[in-house]
Amino acid sequence: MQERAGDPRPGPSVEVRIVDVRDGRSQPRFDRIATEEPLEIRLRAGGRTKTVAITMRTPGNDFELAAGFLHGEGIIRGLTDLHSLSYCVDRDVAEAQRYNIVNVDLAAPELPELQTLERHFTTTSACGVCGKATLEALAVRGVEPLRSQETIDPVTVAHLPESLRAAQGLFQKTGGLHAAGLFDFTGKRIALREDVGRHNAVDKVIGWALLQRELPLGQRILMVSGRTSYEIVQKAVVAGLPIVCAVSAPSSLAVDLARAFNVTLVGFLREAHFNVYAGTERIAASR
Repeated sequence: MQERAGDPRPGPSVEVRIVDVRDGRSQPRFDRIATEEPLEIRLRAGGRTKTVAITMRTPGNDFELAAGFLHGEGIIRGLTDLHSLSYCVDRDVAEAQRYNIVNVDLAAPELPELQTLERHFTTTSACGVCGKATLEALAVRGVEPLRSQETIDPVTVAHLPESLRAAQGLFQKTGGLHAAGLFDFTGKRIALREDVGRHNAVDKVIGWALLQRELPLGQRILMVSGRTSYEIVQKAVVAGLPIVCAVSAPSSLAVDLARAFNVTLVGFLREAHFNVYAGTERIAASR
């Protein structure tokens, strides 16, 4: 299920010619920017094929992105639900697009009910999948509030953004990528993924955990480089992540969801300061 090295596929960044203007003077030079290309995710089972999502993403870790997305939507629960992951190499697909289509062959004999995924048919890297209906949707799927009671030192929380930035190699080259990282409760970085889309970065890192048989992530922390939306908290809840931290603000629905499913939600995490919007009992701060 791993992507093979050396395939002729788009890279995560490209070099472009620009004009650099400083103090009113211009000079031509080259700059490196993040690649953004579409990824189509196709489900296959029982002789049928169905496209379930098209998202704009940074190429790389595409199998993790597909697995993480499908896990967050409840289509798969673990590695045993997958038969294989592959790029589409059908002859009727242009060679340049073959690495922009991922086929997900399910272990099930038939495709699952997919009406709930119709809203995902086209998504963007900027906003992820918009228009989530209600908090009850997760409860209907059988997702329960998280029960983890382990606490974390606030000093450890404060060091997470620095550790995240230190591993953002593509961001350092392009300045145009979000990141999502998994950490343990001592602050050790376990995995990190980057993408032009915040939601994609989260899907990639959760997809990594799924393919490594690490789910559920009850002993891990999710740290993201931007703001926290409902979608990101939803993905965390389904993956069993008890703590979600972000350098920017959460949305109102993200806070509601975190409180409803007992997730510790941290925002505006910068240097030694942060706000706790839900699940304060997991932050072992003195008063």
